[in-house]
Amino acid sequence: MRLLNLVPFASSALALIVLPTNTPALVPRDTTISPSPTAAPTGIYFSTTIYDIITGVTDDQVKIPQRTITIVIPTCSHTITPDKNGYVPPGTCGALYEYYPSFGAAIFFSILFGVLSISHIFLAAKFKTRFAWVVIMGALWETISFTFRSISTRYQQSAGIELVSDLFVLLAPLWVNAFAYMVLGRLLYFFHPARTILSIPASALAFAFVTLDFISFVIQLVGGSWAGPNDPTDKVMQGVHIYMGGIGLQQFFIFVFLGMAIKFHLEMKAFERQGSLGAGKTGWMKLLWATYASLGFITIRIFFRLIQFSAGTNASTNGLVSHESYFYILEAMPMVFAISCSLVIHPGTVFPRGEKMPGLWGLIRGWLCCVKGRRGVKGLEDGVQLVGKYESLDNEGRPPTYVLTPPRKN
Repeated sequence: MRLLNLVPFASSALALIVLPTNTPALVPRDTTISPSPTAAPTGIYFSTTIYDIITGVTDDQVKIPQRTITIVIPTCSHTITPDKNGYVPPGTCGALYEYYPSFGAAIFFSILFGVLSISHIFLAAKFKTRFAWVVIMGALWETISFTFRSISTRYQQSAGIELVSDLFVLLAPLWVNAFAYMVLGRLLYFFHPARTILSIPASALAFAFVTLDFISFVIQLVGGSWAGPNDPTDKVMQGVHIYMGGIGLQQFFIFVFLGMAIKFHLEMKAFERQGSLGAGKTGWMKLLWATYASLGFITIRIFFRLIQFSAGTNASTNGLVSHESYFYILEAMPMVFAISCSLVIHPGTVFPRGEKMPGLWGLIRGWLCCVKGRRGVKGLEDGVQLVGKYESLDNEGRPPTYVLTPPRKN
């Protein structure tokens, strides 16, 4: 019986050995369809794009080239219901602040900077200080920034409102910085007998530093606009690095400018000891000290930003990001004092009312006049005298005590 049961198995094995079997053909991989990028997921606030490289395969049967595919991956999902102001805890989807921003503090500084703006407008009109429009712009930009910040505290998931507030608060100090440069240029023009410092005329000095300030402005604008709240992390960090380079450049220009201001200060003290300043030429020192103080407050604010951004954007390791009080103490308050310095000692109380310093074009015309005048003058004549005569003829505001006496004719 057992042998009979083994007969079917034996016959099956014999058939497998004798009869040939069909070998499945190798189907080559389809290479006509290229991998396409995945669609961006919906219903999220942030996403990260990664690029994956699929290595190619080459053998006797198939040849597949190397491919790169793009994958969009959500980095957060909206799982927490925002409160009435749009607030969600830091680190969750849609969180723009690492703290709960204070509406009262934002309103307070909006009003404070608004009062400073109005005060500067009033004094500029009273003393006819035309160039004061520069510091007025700085105060107005601060007002705009904190006004948008107060709105942002009520719409905490609106990235556009928060971005406008950030850009204005980051760039407003450059206006106040430029105003300090213009003040020193006018101090040099109206009080220094030679009207030059290190052989640099007053108009050229002011123009050069304002131009450098504008370059720093452009760099910071680019960096600040790249570091939007909803931008990818790599782009945000690029924007932060560009902005840090801009404010670092701004601080370098301030240090160079302070060297010029100290040089002016020492020369003016020497002129005072010699009694060569002339009667009525007072007030320059208090305005210069106000300029020192204004630049000092701006420097505090710059170092705060450098330290804040260099420590990264992680709130768990950077306390300057996770506590709003640092922003108001080291950003808002220094700018209040910097703008207030020119209110305590207003340039209109020191410079001659209605007088103005010739601009760069006036300086160039003075040089051209100087070159032409030397050809027809007999004897020795100082170039500064020729420029002074041209400016007096052109009625460009030389104080009466500094009108130089024309040389005697032989």
